Order: sequence, then C-alpha cells, then structure tokens
Amino acid sequence: MATASMVLGILGVLGGWCLFGLPCILAVVLGHLALAETRDGRRSDHGMAVAGLVVGYVFVGPMIAFTIMVFFGGAVGAATPTTMP
Repeated sequence: MATASMVLGILGVLGGWCLFGLPCILAVVLGHLALAETRDGRRSDHGMAVAGLVVGYVFVGPMIAFTIMVFFGGAVGAATPTTMP
C-alpha cells in the first residue's frame, strides 16, 4: 500500500488536473492505511507511506479547488447571458 500511495501521489502531481484530484485523494487514503501497517515495525516502507501522504496532502487542496472552479465556472458561464452587439 505504501508503494501504491507514492505512485498515486506522483500521478496526482503529473496528471491529477485531468483526473480532478482523485489520485491525490487515493494517495492520502492508502498512505494512512500503509502507516497503520508499518507502525509496529513488522513491515517496511514506512518512508514511502510518508512520502505518499506528503505528496497527496500537498496537492489534494489545489486539485479540489481546480475541480470546483471547473464545475462552477462552467455553470456560471452557461447561466450568464451573453449579448452580441
């Protein structure tokens, strides 16, 4: 799960704008699950779990803001009457 969290975090950075932040959200969820697995020390990759969490949290806010702007911007643009001179 730690590897998946890190990979999804990187995908969120590179292509998250197209996927509306879904990889970043999944990176955060999987990062927390991986931290729970690696906390007692029986499993490795604690650093990868932390990296996935950091990248996910850093980019989840801007991705959600971008998604809101796209959806509400399209709704406002469609509702605004345009007058042609």
